Amino acid sequence: MRRTQLLQEVRKMRFEEAYEGWQSGRLTQEEAARLLGVCDRTFRRYIARYEEEGLEGLVDRRLRQVSHRKAPVDEVMALVERYRSRH
Repeated sequence: MRRTQLLQEVRKMRFEEAYEGWQSGRLTQEEAARLLGVCDRTFRRYIARYEEEGLEGLVDRRLRQVSHRKAPVDEVMALVERYRSRH
């Protein structure tokens, strides 16, 4: 498991713990947010995404974005072959 995936899994588990504490009334939103290291508003956003999409809604959305700077694999392989044939 890559480090990024591991951190996302930890984030999900911590959120579930804070969410359950908030749902049961043991924690306020502010306390739950503090446990996660985020502000109240971010915790409310997490709640909305969790209730809409489940745990997958908590995955950092920046990780889903495709890099436009990354060259397609076939182009890279063609360049590598061209380089090898010349050198």
